[in-house]
Amino acid sequence: MTRFLFTFICAVLLSTLVKAQDNYEIQVYGSETVDPGRTMIELHSNYTANGLTTTVDGQLPDNHEVHETIEITHGWTSWFETGFYIFNSLGSDGRTAYVGSHIRPRVSAPLSWNWPVGVSLSTEFGFQKKAFSSNTSTLEIRPIVDKKWNKIYVSVNPTLDKSFAGPDQNRGFIFSPNVKGSYDVTKVVALGLEYYGSTGPFFNYDPFQKQMQQLFVATDLNTNPDWEFNGGVGYGFTDSTEKLIFKIIIGRRF
Repeated sequence: MTRFLFTFICAVLLSTLVKAQDNYEIQVYGSETVDPGRTMIELHSNYTANGLTTTVDGQLPDNHEVHETIEITHGWTSWFETGFYIFNSLGSDGRTAYVGSHIRPRVSAPLSWNWPVGVSLSTEFGFQKKAFSSNTSTLEIRPIVDKKWNKIYVSVNPTLDKSFAGPDQNRGFIFSPNVKGSYDVTKVVALGLEYYGSTGPFFNYDPFQKQMQQLFVATDLNTNPDWEFNGGVGYGFTDSTEKLIFKIIIGRRF
């Protein structure tokens, strides 16, 4: 039964069209929020080993570029948190710079409701410099549903993206779901797949090669409740997607 469920999860991941969040914060969210009165600090480190090599819509290429994102999240209640992001880029030819910032309030269904799945809703708004993101003012609405069955974990983020300034500002909401499935190999190590992409606006989807689709092989380490570690390597399947990216997320709760 366990083998069947894990195979099914992999099949779902491979058939889902999803997007990596502009390669600054490559993460599928879980529904859990930070405990009240506590703060989590995370460092997202991503390296594009084989990416875009030409300027598109005023956005610099990201080939051989390192992205370092600082994420600070504070829990206010058992069901509400606020996150803040600082995006940075490291690269040659003028690509080393502060890129932008986002703020992200999130609410979750309280555990006292006893729902069969974890549920939360994240909204993220902010700005990015045009040289690093052609859409400079954006809103992300991210519903989150996750579930743990024994050693198997699944999280689905059917995300909607909206641009207020840039080439996508008149395209409405763009469907960019994220999906994760993992299996606890040991009490400390979990291995899995993460899939990211973007199909374009609802009912007016982009041609396949213009969509963004990436699959990551990833691992999570659960060594201590106050720490988190996620690392992986991702491959892009379309012309509009970076072909090879390495990522590491290190987080600490205070």
